[in-house]
Amino acid sequence: MYSEKTRLRLGHILENSERVADYIAGQDFLAFSGSRITIDAVERCLSRITEASVRIGDEALIKIAPDVPMHVLRSFGNALRHDYDRIDLPTIWKTVQNDLPLLRAACERALSES
Repeated sequence: MYSEKTRLRLGHILENSERVADYIAGQDFLAFSGSRITIDAVERCLSRITEASVRIGDEALIKIAPDVPMHVLRSFGNALRHDYDRIDLPTIWKTVQNDLPLLRAACERALSES
């Protein structure tokens, strides 16, 4: 159903989502915000996820993950790359706690259907 490139990029999203989950496992916001290494690792994974999402394309990603607003995902990726000094930790934490699991589940479904 999806091209090999799209499936590869879905795999990149899943791999980096799993890494994020591993990095923050057992942590609350206070522990996360106190670990520069974890923050850097999570930001890098989120950057990869947003880039893979952009490369999949709006049309395909809307079909794959209709509950994930592409404009927000694209804006978040741009902020990570270009406005890194204005990203606050509560936004990153909220993203990995609330939004990333939705995207991950949608990508898992898409790969299982293709």
